Amino acid sequence: MADAPPTTRILVVEDDPNIVDLIRSNLSVRGYDTIVSTDGLRVVQMLETERPDIILLDLMLPAVDGFELCKQVREHSNVGVIVVSARGGDHDKVAALNLGADDYMTKPFSIEELLARIAATLRRTRPAITPASPATRITLAPGLEIDLASQQVTRDGKGLHLTPTEFSLLRELVASRGKLLTHAQLLRRVWGPGYETETEYVRVYIGRLRAKLEPEGSPALILTQPRVGYRLAPE
Repeated sequence: MADAPPTTRILVVEDDPNIVDLIRSNLSVRGYDTIVSTDGLRVVQMLETERPDIILLDLMLPAVDGFELCKQVREHSNVGVIVVSARGGDHDKVAALNLGADDYMTKPFSIEELLARIAATLRRTRPAITPASPATRITLAPGLEIDLASQQVTRDGKGLHLTPTEFSLLRELVASRGKLLTHAQLLRRVWGPGYETETEYVRVYIGRLRAKLEPEGSPALILTQPRVGYRLAPE
């Protein structure tokens, strides 16, 4: 695996010194700049002072609730968030994703898996700038537009806040508008290879998009094919 750019900074929020040492040593030799919070108390402040590119967040911290901290981080920043927790139940995973986590890993984990998850999350949360094209602004519904060049979604000219993962998912649906995309296709295109069986990721993030893009009483924008996948309503 290629080394990370030297400017890539990872904030590790973890109170177990053995895990901290394991993660920090393996990230350091691959060129990542690693900073640590052992209690989670100053994480929101560190978003401003340290400007991490990605956060590895344990849920079981001594001073703060990991779920609440995940929510606070997402309210303040679009930084990539990977939850790394000993809590492996689907309920905890869905709860973390609903609060804005981009990925969820269960302890124990291999360093190779961690590195792959970090790389995949960085690809989503730090997308490459693409050249503008004439058809970058697309109408999704009356008053609702997506601008693929600026990565913005607006309703009646007012910006809607989407996380990078939410935008990536919406962009895939827009690119295949009217066509059914299976869970596996969306997972592979948005999260990357190796995520094809994580169907709850798509389900949770489709729900997040619907909450932001479909006002109560409006026609459905994202249509469900039960147990198969989703498609964007045709124009």
